[in-house]
Amino acid sequence: MKKITIAIDGFSSTGKSTLAKQLAKKLKYVYVDTGAMYRAVTLFAMRSGFVESGKVNEEALEQKLDDIELKFVFNSSVGFAEMYLNGENVEKEIRTMPVSKNVSQVAVLEAVRKKLVAIQQAMGIDKGIVMDGRDIGTVVFPEAELKIFMTASPEKRAVRRYKELLDRGEDVKYEDILENVQKRDYIDSNRAISPLRKAEDAIEFDNSDLGLEDQFQRIYEHSLRVIEKQG
Repeated sequence: MKKITIAIDGFSSTGKSTLAKQLAKKLKYVYVDTGAMYRAVTLFAMRSGFVESGKVNEEALEQKLDDIELKFVFNSSVGFAEMYLNGENVEKEIRTMPVSKNVSQVAVLEAVRKKLVAIQQAMGIDKGIVMDGRDIGTVVFPEAELKIFMTASPEKRAVRRYKELLDRGEDVKYEDILENVQKRDYIDSNRAISPLRKAEDAIEFDNSDLGLEDQFQRIYEHSLRVIEKQG
């Protein structure tokens, strides 16, 4: 059966990565978490002292972009590929609140997006891929056979993120999480380069009140119909 490209976009904490992982595993496709790539670059910038008080030294970071090597390495114990930054597994560190607070400011930079989009397009050249992010269906793979746009209320997303961080042992407050979600929504939707928006031919899923299993089944069944149409 012919393989396709599946692009999943949407707001932060809508469960894009969880869905994409499930879908890729079920279809035996390659899964790519582009958010992890932007988070890894953000972590690099923070470690290098290029981020101060929420502001990014764009010129300094751009000069060091060639020093950044990003790689996904499959971890059989967890069942998915983890993010490696210059040979170091940074999967856990890139999911922390300090990185979350700065990732939108780094992701808005044209040089960063140009570098990562080129890497992402190369990854999907043979299709059979599920990729999630902010601009997959609009910029990275505008010709993707299946585009999904995920959304949910900021409050519902903040609750999910809050519980997730608590489970990891982080000391966080719900109010801070909600503020971060709303701030990221604004930055992602209003940036000049590749703003977050729903592609015209994308299917929108609002999962504010939708269970993960129900959501997965609906999207999986739709994916099969799209794949069958491709022959």
